[in-house]
Amino acid sequence: MLKEDLIMAKQHDKQFKLDAVQYYQDHKELGVRGCAENLGIGYSTLTKWLKDFRESGDIPVRGSGNYASDEQKEIAQLKRELRDAKDALDVLKKAINILGK
Repeated sequence: MLKEDLIMAKQHDKQFKLDAVQYYQDHKELGVRGCAENLGIGYSTLTKWLKDFRESGDIPVRGSGNYASDEQKEIAQLKRELRDAKDALDVLKKAINILGK
C-alpha cells in the first residue's frame, strides 16, 4: 500500500505544479512574485517550475527524498550510514589520541 500512496502523492504533486504554472499564465498581471504569494509557495520555486515547463513542456516530479527505485533509496541510506560511521570513527580516534597522551 505504501508504494501506491507514493505514486498518488507524486501525481498530486505534479498536478499542483502544473496548476501553478497555469495560474501564472492566467494571472500574469500579478507577476511571478504575486502568483507565488497567492499560491503559498516561494518565488524561486514558481520560477523554477515555469522554467522547467518552458524548456520541456513538463515538470519533473522527483524532488528531495524521492528516488527512482527502491535500490537507489537503499544506496542513499547506506551512504548516509557509512558517512555517519566514518564520523563516529574519527571522533573515537581523536578521543583515543587525547586520552593516550
